[in-house]
Amino acid sequence: MKSVSILSLATGTPRNVLSQSDALAAARELIGNKFQDFDRLAAVYANAGIENRQIAMPAEWYFVERSFQERTDVYLDVALDLFVEVAARALDEAKLRAEDIDAIVTVSSTGIATPSLEARAMARLPFRTDVARVPIFGLGCAGGVTGLALASKIAGAAPGRTVLFVTVELCSLALRTANADKSDLVSTALFGDGAAACIVRSGEGGFAKIEGSAEKTWNDTLDIMGWQAEPTGFGVVLNRAIPGFARREMRQAVSEMLATQGLVIGDIERFICHPGGAKVVSAIEDALALAPGALDHEREVLRDHGNMSAPTVLFVLERCRAAELPGSSALNALGPGFTASLLTLRCTA
Repeated sequence: MKSVSILSLATGTPRNVLSQSDALAAARELIGNKFQDFDRLAAVYANAGIENRQIAMPAEWYFVERSFQERTDVYLDVALDLFVEVAARALDEAKLRAEDIDAIVTVSSTGIATPSLEARAMARLPFRTDVARVPIFGLGCAGGVTGLALASKIAGAAPGRTVLFVTVELCSLALRTANADKSDLVSTALFGDGAAACIVRSGEGGFAKIEGSAEKTWNDTLDIMGWQAEPTGFGVVLNRAIPGFARREMRQAVSEMLATQGLVIGDIERFICHPGGAKVVSAIEDALALAPGALDHEREVLRDHGNMSAPTVLFVLERCRAAELPGSSALNALGPGFTASLLTLRCTA
């Protein structure tokens, strides 16, 4: 494996902004009658740490029960626009052309596209006809870290290989109004839509070197997070035990993953975490024995965008970079499986 560097990073969101107060009002109208104790359960909106999020469609679109085809049509339209937007900006920052890309890794779990998004993007960005395409579905919230790790491995397989990594998630399209349960209530309080792109290349340059990556999947945890297939599309599976699980399991998991690189938790100057929710962020701080409030950028991203699934950790990386990355840092996220993913960085800028 060759040394791999991150040359650029770009993020983007849809144009439709939904405040948390408006999200609560919409949930009350759309699914409030499904819960006898809605007012008690609605405290999750106040406790989520979110002020605004961005969504694929104007709010009124969600007030009608949508078919799987309608949701897919929106996914193909909006997700492709976001893909092209963040990919183009990542290319600009790296001072590269689309023709310079040797492989494209695309991570998305909130919609189905066949041909996949990067193939559709070729009509708008002039990628080479021999570019390698690697679309990945099913990683959920862990996809930002796992996908970037895979892109780095592909880049590191040959000198000078340049890989574009893009992750796009439109979580809002999973809203259920007909058969809503508590998972839907929590998800409408937490999730937003967004996209991120990085360009990685074997060799020197960029703002950070990728030093290593690892994953850990726990047995018998398939019911913690994921999708279940329904007539109208994806139905969310979201276990309320996630914060407790993170508090109980993350330290050992992170220690095991770092050990594969000969590192310990104390070697990492900044953990860059996927903010799954306010309680999850606090649980990670506790598990890793970080100072209260240490994950400040995580809370800021959650406040401004909500949990966008896979792209979210890259929004945090963007803020950490703007504030000046320390010498060593580690991206980490939890996702369906139930799986933890970790990637270590060395600042080179």
